[in-house]
Amino acid sequence: MLTYISGGQRSGKSRYAQQLALQLSPAPVYLATSRAWDDDHHQRIARHVTDRDARWTTWEEEKYLSRRDLTGRTVVLDCVTLWLTNFFADAAYDVDATLGQAQQEFDELMRQDCTLLVISNEIGMGLHAPTEAGRKFADLQGWLNQHIAQRADRAIFMVSGLPLVVK
Repeated sequence: MLTYISGGQRSGKSRYAQQLALQLSPAPVYLATSRAWDDDHHQRIARHVTDRDARWTTWEEEKYLSRRDLTGRTVVLDCVTLWLTNFFADAAYDVDATLGQAQQEFDELMRQDCTLLVISNEIGMGLHAPTEAGRKFADLQGWLNQHIAQRADRAIFMVSGLPLVVK
C-alpha cells in the first residue's frame, strides 16, 4: 500500500504522515533520506527527531532505500525532495541520469511488501528558480512526483495543515 503525501514547505506533511503511521502501526519506521548539508539542516533534522517518540524506529538511507528490509512494516519515507537532491548532486546535476536512477530505485522499493507513506514537496508551485540548476531540479521533482503519484493507492495534498484527498 502506497500513500503519497505532497505539499509545500511547512504544510504539515510530516506531521500528517506520522499521525497516519501511528494509526496503522504501534511501531512504525521513519526512513530519513536527508544529508546534513549545513548547520541549518542539522537543526531541521534534530527538530524532526524530537517529533517522534520511542514507538518509532529511525533508519537513515540517503539513496538506496530498497536495501532496507521493510517487509510487513509501516514506513514513513521523508522525504523524496531530499532523496532526489542526493541523486542530483551525485550525478553532477545530470537531469536524465538523476531521473532514471531515482525512478529505478523507487520502483525497486515498491517491490517490498510494506505500507509506505511517501512525503514529497510540490516545489513547482512557488517562485521560478533563478538558477539553471534550480529550474532543472524543479522539473526533476515534478517528474518524480508524477512517477510516484501514478503508483500510489492514495494521494494527499497538504495545504496549511489540512489534508486534501486527491486520489
